[in-house]
Amino acid sequence: MKKDTAELIARLKSNEVAAFDWLIEQYSERLYWHIRRVVVQHEESEDVLQETFVRAYTSISEFRGEAESSLTAWMYRIATTQAIKALRRRKRGIFSSIDSVRGDLLATFEQEVDPSADEIVVRLQKAVLALPTKQRLAFNMRYYDELSFEQISQITGQSVSTLKTNYHYAVQKIKEQVRVVEIDE
Repeated sequence: MKKDTAELIARLKSNEVAAFDWLIEQYSERLYWHIRRVVVQHEESEDVLQETFVRAYTSISEFRGEAESSLTAWMYRIATTQAIKALRRRKRGIFSSIDSVRGDLLATFEQEVDPSADEIVVRLQKAVLALPTKQRLAFNMRYYDELSFEQISQITGQSVSTLKTNYHYAVQKIKEQVRVVEIDE
């Protein structure tokens, strides 16, 4: 059921349960997969998704947008922040980078991958997981979530030009990784 965005936001801000039910119904699946591509593990993705909706519920009064696109960006921003927090909890030391968890993510992916999965999809996902976090986020949101660079900019707070650069480098690295695997076979 499509709702008028301004009315929906007003209902959310008044903590109407039906409005939050609608929000969860509309965003659960796409946010789950967005989070899953960041943290990889199914159980952790479900936990982060739940944290995302709790955070949305507790901070809806801070939401300043009026359009559906700004609501989408706001939900993605919360989900991305919660997913990155989950990755930070995995870091090995207080001075290590968030990118230090890439090996753990790849190991988790290899444990959870379905043996009957299409080989090219597995290769693609491994190449994506090998990317630095900022490039991986830009690639995932643009390629999988089909968000515009302007929307991704609203979500991440990075400039459009930085995101385009990160996406370009991500695509180049992925092509390189997939090509290396093909050569090795």
